[in-house]
Amino acid sequence: MNVQIEESWKQHLAQEFEKPYFIGLTEKVRQEYGAGTCYPPGRLIFNAFNLCPFDKVKVVIIGQDPYHEPGQAHGLSFSVQDGVMFPPSLQNIFKEIEMDLGTPVPATGDLTRWAEQGVLLLNATLTVRAHQANSHSMLGWQSFTDAAIKALATERDHLVYMLWGGFARSKAYMINKQRNLVLESVHPSPLSANRGGWFGQHQFSRCNDYLKQNGQTPINW
Repeated sequence: MNVQIEESWKQHLAQEFEKPYFIGLTEKVRQEYGAGTCYPPGRLIFNAFNLCPFDKVKVVIIGQDPYHEPGQAHGLSFSVQDGVMFPPSLQNIFKEIEMDLGTPVPATGDLTRWAEQGVLLLNATLTVRAHQANSHSMLGWQSFTDAAIKALATERDHLVYMLWGGFARSKAYMINKQRNLVLESVHPSPLSANRGGWFGQHQFSRCNDYLKQNGQTPINW
C-alpha cells in the first residue's frame, strides 16, 4: 500500500502496511472520514511520525487518542494547534515543566517544537470521530502503533519513554528497562494529577539528565 508516512518509518513498518488488519483499518478510516467530521485532518494523521524520523527519536510520549473538538488535534499527542486554549492535561504538563525546570508556560500549545527535537508524540489511536472520545479505538490503530513502539524497543537504545496513566503504562512490557529510561506516573489530567503522583516527579529534568549521560542533546522543553 502507498502510505504517506516519513521514509524511515515507512521502511521500519513496511510489513505492517501489507497485513490484513491495516488494509481493513485504512478502509474503515476512509469510511469514517467520508461519513462525517473526524480529527485530525487526513493529511496530519501520521504527523507524529513525519516530524520525528525513526533514527531521530529520543523520547516517546504515549497518549490515548486525539482531541475530538474543532481545531485541536493535529496528529501529536497532548498537543493542540496554535491559538487553541490549552486542554487541562496540557496545562498540567506545562505547570510541571515550569516547576521542574523553571521554563515559563509557553504562549502556544503546539508541541511541534518538541517533535522536531526528537520527541515522538504518539497517540495509540491516530484518529477520532468529532465529539466522541475513543470512537476509533476499536478500528485497529493500536496494532499499528504497538508495532511502532516495538520497532523502537528492538532497534534503538537509550531512549526515554514517558508513560502517563494506566493506558500508557500498559505498554511498558514492550520496553527493555535495562537499555532505556522508563518514567511512569499518573496521567496529567486534573482527575489524576490532583490526587498526587504527577506534580513533583521531575520527569523532564530526569529525561534530560539521562539524554546527556548517553551523549545526546537534551530537549528544550
